[in-house]
Amino acid sequence: MSRELLVAGGGIGGLAAATAARHAGWEARLLEQSVTFAEGGAGIQLGPNVVRILREWDLLQGELQQQVFAPQRLRVRDGVDGGELASLPLADMEQRYGAPYLTVHRADLHAALLVAARAQGVRLHTARKVTALAEQEALVRVSARGGADMEAEAVVLAEGLWSESRSLVAGNGAPRPTGHLAYRGLVRQADLPPPLRSHEVSVWLAPRMHLVTYPVRGGDVLNAVCLVEGQVPGDPRGWDHLAVRSELEAVLGPVCAGVREQLAAVPEWRLWVLHDRPPVRSADELARGRIALLGDTAHPMLPYLAQGAGMAIEDARELQRVLAIADDRIVDVPTAFRRYALNRYQRVGRVHERSLRNATIFHADGLLRRARNAGLRMLGARLLDQPWLYGA
Repeated sequence: MSRELLVAGGGIGGLAAATAARHAGWEARLLEQSVTFAEGGAGIQLGPNVVRILREWDLLQGELQQQVFAPQRLRVRDGVDGGELASLPLADMEQRYGAPYLTVHRADLHAALLVAARAQGVRLHTARKVTALAEQEALVRVSARGGADMEAEAVVLAEGLWSESRSLVAGNGAPRPTGHLAYRGLVRQADLPPPLRSHEVSVWLAPRMHLVTYPVRGGDVLNAVCLVEGQVPGDPRGWDHLAVRSELEAVLGPVCAGVREQLAAVPEWRLWVLHDRPPVRSADELARGRIALLGDTAHPMLPYLAQGAGMAIEDARELQRVLAIADDRIVDVPTAFRRYALNRYQRVGRVHERSLRNATIFHADGLLRRARNAGLRMLGARLLDQPWLYGA
C-alpha cells in the first residue's frame, strides 16, 4: 500500500529526506516556502561519513562528480606568526574510512539533490509555507499557504534554523545568538597569484577569529570562510548580508601577512550572522508521533567541525532505514520515528558539543593559545583526525 512522507523545506536537508523516503519505498512530497529552489552560501566540506551516503544514493555521478574536489591535505597554521602547526593527509581517507574527503559548493550539492528528487518522482511544490499540522489517527493533516490542505502518513520538518513548526516537537523560542560572524567569499584560482592558489584545506587560527580556505567547483574556485567574533545590527533572520571589506578588516586583530593577503584576494564577501540552539539532550527533541525534525530544524550548530550539512544527510539516511520498516502493521510510524530519534540524538549532540569546544580552541588567546599550538605541534595528525566521526 502506498505511503507518503511530506517534507517541509527544500534545502539540502529537505531534499535529502525526500530522496531517502523514495529509497525506502515511500512516496514523497516536498513543500518549499520560497518561489524557487535555491541554496545560498558557498563551500562545504564533506567527510567520509557523508560521502559514503552520497555514493549509496548514486549522487556522485554526472555533473556533481565534476564539481566536487578531493583535497590532498588539511594544513593548520598559526594566524599570528604564520607558522605551520600540524597537517593531516586526506588522500588515504578512502582506504581508512571507505570514502574520500571532499569539498563542494553548497549550490552544486543542492542542485544534484534536486535533480535526483525529480528523477525519483518526488512531488515538488514551491511557494508553500506550512502553517499548521494536526495528527489524525494514522495520518497528519498539513495546512500550507498557497493551496489546499494535504494528508500524509508521516511528516519531516526540515525548514532550517528559523522553523516555526518545530515547536510541535521540541518547543520553540528564538535561536540563540552566538556572537560569531561568518564572512564567506569565492575567487577563481586563475585570478590568484601562484603563492595563494591552493589544493588543500588550509586553516589559520588567531585570537577571536580563524580563516579556512579550500577548493570547490572541481578545484577551479577557492572558497574562503573567515569566522570572527562580533555583532551586527538588524534582523538576525537577514542572514545573508553584503559584507563590507573594511568591516572585516576592522575586527581581524593581529594576524600575519599571509592571512591578510588571502583575505585581500577575495573580490566580494557575504556575511552570515551565526545562531544556534543548545545541543540535543534527548530523543524527545527529534520526533513526536508522526512528525520528525531533521538538520538545522533539529540541531543547528556552529561550523567548527564542518558537519552541519553532514548531520542533515546522516539524519536522512537514518530516516530511510526506519521508513523502510514502517508499515503501520508490525512497526507503525511513531515507533519508527522514535527509533530514528533514539539512534540520532546522541550522535548529533556529540557533534554539536565538539563544535562548541572547537569554537573556544580555534579562537584562543594567551595561555590557551600557546597550549593549543604546543599540542598541535606535538600530536599533529592524531589531533586533527576524527575516527569517531568519519568511521561511524
